[in-house]
Parts: sequence; structure tokens; C-alpha cells
Amino acid sequence: MRKPTPAALGTLHRIDHNSPILAGNTPGDPSVRQVLVYTPPDYDESHTYPLLMDLVGYTGSGFGHASWKPFGFNLVERLDWLISTQGMAPVVAVLPDCFTAYGGNQYINSSATGRYMDYLIDEILPLVEGRFSAGGDRNRRGVFGKSSGGYGSFIHGMTRAGTWGAFASHSGDAFFEYAYMSDFPRALRELAKHEESVTIFLEHVWSKEKLSHDEVMVLMTLGMAAHYDPDPAAPHGFQVPFDLHTGAIRWDRWERWLRHDPVRVAGESLDALRSLRGIYFDCGSKDQFHLVYGNRMIHQTLADAGISHEYHEFDDDHSDVDYRMNISLPWMAGVLSAVD
Repeated sequence: MRKPTPAALGTLHRIDHNSPILAGNTPGDPSVRQVLVYTPPDYDESHTYPLLMDLVGYTGSGFGHASWKPFGFNLVERLDWLISTQGMAPVVAVLPDCFTAYGGNQYINSSATGRYMDYLIDEILPLVEGRFSAGGDRNRRGVFGKSSGGYGSFIHGMTRAGTWGAFASHSGDAFFEYAYMSDFPRALRELAKHEESVTIFLEHVWSKEKLSHDEVMVLMTLGMAAHYDPDPAAPHGFQVPFDLHTGAIRWDRWERWLRHDPVRVAGESLDALRSLRGIYFDCGSKDQFHLVYGNRMIHQTLADAGISHEYHEFDDDHSDVDYRMNISLPWMAGVLSAVD
């Protein structure tokens, strides 16, 4: 099947940015980043557009969402198609680069990875809004993403409601007991090949050009630890939540992970969530990371609190579900265009 051609095309801009916030981060990731900005067909600077920020899933980057795809749309093509043929309100979209040495990002502040929440809010938003006629206040800003990007959207919406007016999360990480714990034995088996040493494992994978699937999954587990349990005194600046030999859960460290779980954070953020212009989230009923249960829990929390939101489950798993943006993006554009 050949994907349809949009009736009109927007423009993709590339901005080079040297980030003081990311300078000197613990993994040594570059502070010079390229930011992509999409402007819609017939962009008019006399009009202020809603500003949407795209948070990609783990192992992704903004540039990946602008890459050509064989059957489905990339994000740029999808926006062109939705705006030019499906009646979506025009928007400006930001595609940042938040890739780290651990293979991705959870879009929060951590001394072990970098202050990426501050980077997006305090640097990227002013940078883009200073050059394009978009956003300007929380009522015209929305954040969206899938998987880790969905997690970031949850957390930004729940904890930074003064910045964002709406969020959309697709298959976002939630209820960490189901989302992450099943990966711990695999991480232990792989680390055992490297003398049960995080340092030796990281030196190994960081020196390779091609990683195995198991190595990527272990790197992701370590990346989660770096985001959720930073400790400047520990090797690489973070703690792991299990004993590297016995596999026993280190419950004091695991508790630090749970403080970042959207299921828990939602219950502590009801006033912030109630203040938003719009909340949308969905998840596949067959999600292989078991994320549907955490998403259901958040839905129940919001429903019990009487907070208006859109929640949907769909008949699919965790992979290749960008088509769900055909629902969330027009919804968010409409919510943010209807400014009082």
C-alpha cells in the first residue's frame, strides 16, 4: 500500500543550539544539538499557532520522526496530511534531540543523564517561540509522545502544568512493577557475561557499532536507573535496583523509581491535571510491556477525581502505533486553538 500524498506541504527548519543546561552532563553527551521545527502549509507570522512538542520513544530522536518511512507517515508527512486534507487546525511542531548514551530519554531532570526537562522548557521553548509565531503561553502549548515519550508527556503534564496546556500520551510507561521488573532477570543474565559489572558492560556496548537486542534492553534498564535513581557518589552517577549477583531487589532503591511512576504521580497532581485544557492517553490492549494496566490505573484515578480526559484502548501491541496520532494530534490542535 502506498501512503497518500498530502495536498499541501509544510516546511521543516533545522536550528543548531548549544545548550548551557546540557553542558558537562555526566555521560558526556553533546551539548550542541539540532532542533527540528515544523511550520504548516501557508504559515503566516501574523497568526499565533498552537505549539506541539514531540517526545520520541526510547532509542529514538527528533530526526528519526522526520525520516522517510516505506508505508506509513513520518511525523512531518502526517502533519501535512492531517492539516491539508483532514481538517486539523494548523500547528507548529518541535522535534528535539534528547538522545543519550543510554539509548534514549525519560525527559526528566537527573544528575546522571542531564536536566532534560529544564532543557526542553527553559531553552527549547524560548528558542522556538522567539523565532516562530507559536505558543507563547501554556494555553497554546501541548506535549505528546509514545512509550518513553508518552511517559515524558504524562510527567510534564502532571508536574509542569504551568508550562503545558495539554498533553497526549500513547502507550506511556506506567505502573513500574509491570513495566520494568520483568526486564531485571534479563539484565542480570547479560551483566553476568561482563563480570556482573555495570562499568564493564557499558564500556563494552559503548565501544560497539552494532548492539544485540538483549544489549539494547539492558542498556535501557540502566538508562531507567540513571533517570530514576541518580546518585553522584555511585559509579556512572546512578544506582541499580537489584543486587548484581543474587538478583535480590534493593527495595530502598526501587522506592526511588516509584516516586517517578505516573500512576503514583497522578494521585499527587490532581489539581495540576484539573487545570489542563486537555488530557489524552491511550494504550494497546496487547501491549507487550504490560503498560495497559498502568494506563487503566491512571484513567481510574482521573475518573474517580472527576477530571475530564480522553482515554482509549485499541486492539494492538506496543509497536508501530504512530497511526494513533491521527486521533491525538487533531484533538490537541483543536483544544489549543480554542483559546479563550
